[in-house]
Amino acid sequence: MNLAQLHYTSAPPGPDGSGFRFTAVSPGVPAALLREAEQLIGYEPPRDAPSRPGPQELAAFPQALSLNVLADGSRLLARSVYTGADYSGRWGNFHAHAVHLPQPAGSGPAVGELPITAWGSPQWAASTPETGAPVLAAVPAPGRLDRAALAAFVAARGPWLAAFFADVRRLGEDPDAPQIVLVEADSEAVARWIMLACSVLPHQRGQWLTFTTYTRRPQLARQQIIGVMPEDGPSLAGQEHRYRVYDATRSTAPAVLEPDVWADTAARVWQARRQDLVAEVRRLSAGPYDAGPLAALALAEDIALPSPGRSAAADWAAGHRDALDHVRLQSLALALGRPAQDRDPAEVAATGRLLAALDDWAPPAVCEPLVALTLTEAVRTGAPPVDLPTAGALGAAVRGRLAAELEPGLRAALGDAAAEPEHRVGLLRVASVLAVDVGDLLPDVARRSAQALLADPERLYGSGMRAALAELPVLRALVLDRLDALAAGDPAAGRRLFERTALRATAADARPHLRMCAEAATATATADRVGALNALLARSGVSLYAEPLVLRTAMRLVWDGEPPGAGEAGLVLMAAGAQVHREAGTWELLVRAAVRAPAGDAEAAELAPELLGQFQEEIPARLRPSLLLLELTRNLRSGPAGGGWVRQVLDLRSLDPEPGPRESAYAALSARLLAGDRPDSELRALIESNDAELLAAYRAAARTPAVRDRLRLDPDYTADCFTVWSSQPQAGPAWQEARTDLLDGVLRPTVRSLTPTELAEVEQSLTRLGGRWADEFRGWQRPGAFGRLRERFAGRRSGSAGGAGTAGGDGGPT
Repeated sequence: MNLAQLHYTSAPPGPDGSGFRFTAVSPGVPAALLREAEQLIGYEPPRDAPSRPGPQELAAFPQALSLNVLADGSRLLARSVYTGADYSGRWGNFHAHAVHLPQPAGSGPAVGELPITAWGSPQWAASTPETGAPVLAAVPAPGRLDRAALAAFVAARGPWLAAFFADVRRLGEDPDAPQIVLVEADSEAVARWIMLACSVLPHQRGQWLTFTTYTRRPQLARQQIIGVMPEDGPSLAGQEHRYRVYDATRSTAPAVLEPDVWADTAARVWQARRQDLVAEVRRLSAGPYDAGPLAALALAEDIALPSPGRSAAADWAAGHRDALDHVRLQSLALALGRPAQDRDPAEVAATGRLLAALDDWAPPAVCEPLVALTLTEAVRTGAPPVDLPTAGALGAAVRGRLAAELEPGLRAALGDAAAEPEHRVGLLRVASVLAVDVGDLLPDVARRSAQALLADPERLYGSGMRAALAELPVLRALVLDRLDALAAGDPAAGRRLFERTALRATAADARPHLRMCAEAATATATADRVGALNALLARSGVSLYAEPLVLRTAMRLVWDGEPPGAGEAGLVLMAAGAQVHREAGTWELLVRAAVRAPAGDAEAAELAPELLGQFQEEIPARLRPSLLLLELTRNLRSGPAGGGWVRQVLDLRSLDPEPGPRESAYAALSARLLAGDRPDSELRALIESNDAELLAAYRAAARTPAVRDRLRLDPDYTADCFTVWSSQPQAGPAWQEARTDLLDGVLRPTVRSLTPTELAEVEQSLTRLGGRWADEFRGWQRPGAFGRLRERFAGRRSGSAGGAGTAGGDGGPT
């Protein structure tokens, strides 16, 4: 179809009037469109323009080529030029020739030439046609393209191109992006800027990029790209939020808002005069601003890019290896492999990913430059990537050359004890690929790797460490050996290593401590800890007698460094034997099991004599009193205890034993002194000791149900306790307090519960012990009688005549 055309100028007086008006309009153009167009196609000459320009001066006036989107979504492409003659206008006369492009935005892709190509078109009219405008079916035909002039323009504006392309990109992505203002003395230069902008945009976006190559009033312009003369540029200062100003009269461009790899790459492609790559890249990428494919094509065409561009190219090629033929892939690989001072870690990683994608797919000639780069950078940085090439990725000649070049740096990096362990094992993999002998450095790398694995297993056992242990059997063996030794000293750390990582010891890895650490979580899931110990020892794969230290490791895994229970300790001692415990150093755990047992633990009392007999020389002096108290406890309860019980207890207590053994001994001694077959000498020693702590234990034992039941059921026992607790009134205050408490708090409630017959039996028992004891007992039962009895006893002395049949004076045992 034919496009509607409009002509607008200042016409001389005539039938249609005078002044600025449309002088020729294609049929069917609505009045609303004319009113809107009239606001867009005006022309105001430069400030310093001559008032009466001649022909040559008129040719130097700026041309205003503009594209605007109208209210209905269609576009208006117009050219306005100054004509010089002025009939009624204040600014002189101009002529505007406009073409209406009716396709509304969003109705489908715009086709045909880009509007900016109409710059210099011979189809633009400088005056109103007398016989009607020529028919136009599309955008006016492009003007003559001066490639040399464009190349010179790009070279002159080169430092600004990256920032400009980034701003152009922002125009296409953000409706609120700042307008771009181009300050040039020549409106043709502005047109070239706009051509550059459209060249990097997708074709459809270039069709809708609004612009004007010249305006006197940029603050009123609504186009996305605006051209102004140098004298009008300063009016935009301080409005950076609205305008991005590129002023050719100044030496600096506006600061780049944020790094844009695509824009930088596009700028370098234009500077290399390979703008054809910008068009070619559109078949490779779905995204209009993908830096990767453009950077890959640029590198393949030997256009130098900085590290971010090289990273983008490598990353894109890694995911699209089929998009480039082998010739371009090889060129890309050679470009990536060249020495570069600005290569950053991101580029190294991206190159490694590309190499991994091409390995076993592309010909060796394509991969070799990338392999060489990866290995060189691994040595240079000391931080090899996880994805390293295999030895087969290099030919013998290249491998030999690289080995000679990299060996000094490789050995230095491997010998750096401060380097991260995962980096050092990665360098070992590099040495393997290059066939460089670094065997002398292996032990130290293995030792530090093992230490780091135990200290922080989750971080250290990453993909790099896993790869090194899988690829380097010698390293694996050394690391496992060291881990086994370290686990023997810190089994809990060994257990964490296997619980938090996927490291597993194979059947060939006969390392007993590691095996137990690996099985600890499963074995200790049972409540039977001795059974768990036996299970771990069985899984260690070695004999206790050949390797006693496995017992220590197993016990620390089961009991987490704490002593076992006394009963468990007895079973472990019996199962392994004293000699194994002595060699393993676990005898101390057994001793601690006994001495830290709670009071009353019968198994601790049974274990103590065994420990004293088996580890006589090893037991330190600080633990011996506790064991001796436990041994005495056992003898007092079930065996011949010899003599001097009270004295033994008091002497051992003075050596600061553990609370459990001390309280066990107190309780056993008290129970024995409350028994019917006690030696009177021990009872006398108790009373004379005047020891508050021991007497408190005796009083507590007297309140046990067993003693209370016996007092109620055995008249002879009741009579005996009465004589004992009533005796020795002259003893110290601790005994005075104890006997008062025993008579009033223990014996009196029991006696009051007896029947008359039972009371008579008690009195008969007292009569057999001595005549006066029955009288004393009857008097004691009366209310307030004990106070008088106590006063009477207090008046006696040890030389007075006694009564009872027990040994000692003053009517009772002493």
